[in-house]
Amino acid sequence: MEPLCVVSGRRALVLLLTGKADMVHEGVHVFHSERLDLSVPSVVQLRRYVRVPYRRRATLTRRGVFIRDDHACQYCGVPAENIDHVHPRSRNGAHEWENVVASCMRCNSRKGDRTPAEAGMVLARRPFAPRAAFWMVVAVGRVRPEWEIYLGDVHGPERAAS
Repeated sequence: MEPLCVVSGRRALVLLLTGKADMVHEGVHVFHSERLDLSVPSVVQLRRYVRVPYRRRATLTRRGVFIRDDHACQYCGVPAENIDHVHPRSRNGAHEWENVVASCMRCNSRKGDRTPAEAGMVLARRPFAPRAAFWMVVAVGRVRPEWEIYLGDVHGPERAAS
């Protein structure tokens, strides 16, 4: 089993009522009708297999970089407002997870078109590609505590170690 998507509570309830899914974990909200009180599921499992193309990596986005780096500059630790390519793109640096970090404007300007070593700067943590399920954190903004047992460590072992 793997997470496919995040749906609204109403959509999850419709999947249950039409027999397309089973409730795995109950949520805290309740929908009321004239005759029924229905708990909104937090996690559902589809009854039929859905083939999903294999995703090797989470898509690189600005928001994803900020979430991965805890919205902190990877050079000085203050709140980040920019993304920075560790190996500059003007020097054939790739636009990929392993080359992009969150940075503050001051550090980004100080580093300029140089590598951190050339600028005399040190990264707090080496950039890494998060696990494939990281898209869910980016889409929703956070992982609910009850989802953790189904998702595992979506940030990857690098995040847990730091």
